[in-house]
Amino acid sequence: MSEREARRAAPEIGIETVRICRRYGTVHALDQVSLTVPRGRVLGLLGHNGAGKTTLIDILATARRPTSGTARVAGYDVVTEAAQVRRRIGLTGQFAAVDEQISGRDNLVLVARLLGAGRREARRRADELLERFDLTAAAGRPARSYSGGMRRRLDLAASLTGRPDVLFLDEPTTGLDPAGRMAAWQAVGGLAREGTTVLLTTQYLDEADRLADTIAVLADGRVIATGTPADLKAKAGGRTATARLAAVADLPLAVRALRAAGLAPEAGQDSAPPAVTVPAPAARDLALIVRALDEAPIGTYELAMTEPTLDDVYLSLMGDKEMERR
Repeated sequence: MSEREARRAAPEIGIETVRICRRYGTVHALDQVSLTVPRGRVLGLLGHNGAGKTTLIDILATARRPTSGTARVAGYDVVTEAAQVRRRIGLTGQFAAVDEQISGRDNLVLVARLLGAGRREARRRADELLERFDLTAAAGRPARSYSGGMRRRLDLAASLTGRPDVLFLDEPTTGLDPAGRMAAWQAVGGLAREGTTVLLTTQYLDEADRLADTIAVLADGRVIATGTPADLKAKAGGRTATARLAAVADLPLAVRALRAAGLAPEAGQDSAPPAVTVPAPAARDLALIVRALDEAPIGTYELAMTEPTLDDVYLSLMGDKEMERR
């Protein structure tokens, strides 16, 4: 069967967990985690250190067994069909795992040969990945001479050598410079378009926003929120408009004018320049704001729109979780 035919025959669900638990004595590292990731999609997994992200990846990659619950990767059970799972996955951990005594090219050729590629195919695949991650110029140098970012890129390339059906990326761009992060993002996006399912853990919320089709937020081993980036942002609060005024004396005038227009302004008297912020979820709200301020007897102002970010979502969710603990 050709690679293209194999991709077509792959199951529609790349990753599925059902009520996965992992306990260490009385500590619940994972508690009833249920997730579904369709083939060719990217799931961004967010959470504080110790939330259970790496434990979940270890279970899905067959490095650990769940205490209870079930999980399937590329259609195979991670416990009863672990060997089949391992043939179909790629994994990049939080730290680069390359042989520093041999060259970058030889690292990739070695991985390809271990995965069953012939000598010529292994070199062709290695050269393809070296070019993708901008490592061609350093291909013949020992990996020990690489910078931290270059070693990280080589590690990413190694995880893609076997063209995995499912790829686990545990904070893959930690330590990369902006150019390296961009190369990694482009590679992940290309893999998803080709049908690879990706589970990505990251501390960079902009990375999750850029790459993930769906995001799941873990806290204390539990999934506390899931949805598309747009869905989660909408839950964190709508769009706001901020009018920056010329003088503090204009603040009460602007607030009165906006309230008269049926809006709910909040004055920031300590800000510099003085500003008033107004919720503006609908497009017509912006027109109301502009009209109210234009008609009010105030000086020159600037108006800026602000959309909620994943940072806002994460801080809101973590704040709610902290309140539950109290």
